[in-house]
Amino acid sequence: MRAGVISPERHRQFERRGSKAKSGDPLPDADLFKAKLPKPVFIMMLAILVPVAFHLGPLALTGVRLVLLVAVLPLLYRLFTGQYGRMLLIDWLFIAHFLWAALALAVNNPDRVIQQAGSVGIEFLGGYMMGRAYIRTREDFAALAKALVWSVVFLLPFALVEAKTGTPPLAMLINKLPGLSSITLVYAEPRLGLERVQGSFNHPILFGLYVSVSFPFAFVAFKGIRSRLWRVVMAGIVLFTGALALSSGALLALLLQIGLIAWYQTFKGIEWRWWLLIGLFALSYVAIDLLSNRTPIRVFMSYATFSAHTAYWRMLIFEWGMHNVWSNPIFGIGLNDWVRPAWMHTPSVDNFWLLTTMRYGIPGFLLLATGYGLGLAQIMRRDFSQDPRLLVFRRAWVFTFVGLSFTLCTVHVWDSVYAFVFFMFGAGLWMIDTKPSAQAKAPRPSRDASTGSLGAAYSRFGQSRKRDA
Repeated sequence: MRAGVISPERHRQFERRGSKAKSGDPLPDADLFKAKLPKPVFIMMLAILVPVAFHLGPLALTGVRLVLLVAVLPLLYRLFTGQYGRMLLIDWLFIAHFLWAALALAVNNPDRVIQQAGSVGIEFLGGYMMGRAYIRTREDFAALAKALVWSVVFLLPFALVEAKTGTPPLAMLINKLPGLSSITLVYAEPRLGLERVQGSFNHPILFGLYVSVSFPFAFVAFKGIRSRLWRVVMAGIVLFTGALALSSGALLALLLQIGLIAWYQTFKGIEWRWWLLIGLFALSYVAIDLLSNRTPIRVFMSYATFSAHTAYWRMLIFEWGMHNVWSNPIFGIGLNDWVRPAWMHTPSVDNFWLLTTMRYGIPGFLLLATGYGLGLAQIMRRDFSQDPRLLVFRRAWVFTFVGLSFTLCTVHVWDSVYAFVFFMFGAGLWMIDTKPSAQAKAPRPSRDASTGSLGAAYSRFGQSRKRDA
């Protein structure tokens, strides 16, 4: 064929692809890997990976805060005017959580309410709205999954250097630039003969949490899009990189996600497998409570940490944190120091859910947790039995947030990772209203399909073998 001449068959292929794009039909699975990330999301992800900080007059800003500061008000306006679909109850609950947090800060810390409520609003609502607004289709979701995986690959060389030297090279390079600064350098006690990696974040815990979020996307989300070898290699890179944080919270998330994937693969022929798993957890809780001289929470803490000392300390934090909650149930304690024994000199609270309740009271916690749980429940209840691609994407997202929900019981998140967690949450909510495509095709039965068919494997709480829990 002469150069520059398109065959009639190739021309018909372009026409068919063009007509699909115009009609709104989804791209074929093979083309999803080529999907482009929306530019605002790309800029936010870049700001997370390159941790630049600077002062703009009296304001202390980071790259992530600047991006979200510019974006949050226009995004909220478009949400209220219906440009991102109907308003969800989750939207109202999260907005109410922010307003209640601002009220709690006004009651407890009137001199700091503007600064703190502003930063919380930018990171929490801004991150959430960025995901809610720009991840709206399966193409957007595939592009996000690809960006997450490649971001971990980008971080790996820097993490290897830091694991050896104890110094994050990217942050050190930024600190040398005039007018700019970077993350706070944290000295964390080495573990297993290695320095703990904090990468582009303010603590090794946050680095490990960011990387752990990418694991289900690397292995699960690309089923039918990339080969099994590609998925295994990328999942291995994510697992290895996350382990360099040497953080029990991050390793807990990774182990939970691996466990969920293994459970699905083992029992995919059983309709009610997820109810079985829930039942086993409940049975284990009761058995531990009856047979052990420790509470189930204490037992969980002992296995979710690297040392008995850490487990004991986190249990003390939980007990005294709850003492503060019951003493200040409505508006919490705000940013004030919390009541604890004098010998508990460390003020940090390694539990996101607990610290949220301590700061903003039980109403603040309930508004946030209800929206969070409602999002998971509504997406899990959708019937995607006729759209295997949505089944796969939902599975990756749900596995991520099931693991993350437990991890947030052992770590606190702040700054860019706070925004990132709720960005990822908002990035999955398009699945609440999206319509399964009748033209969607299951992944081809190839060598990659030997890990198990996606179509009939899921169930929605045992109602149909073709549904997903």
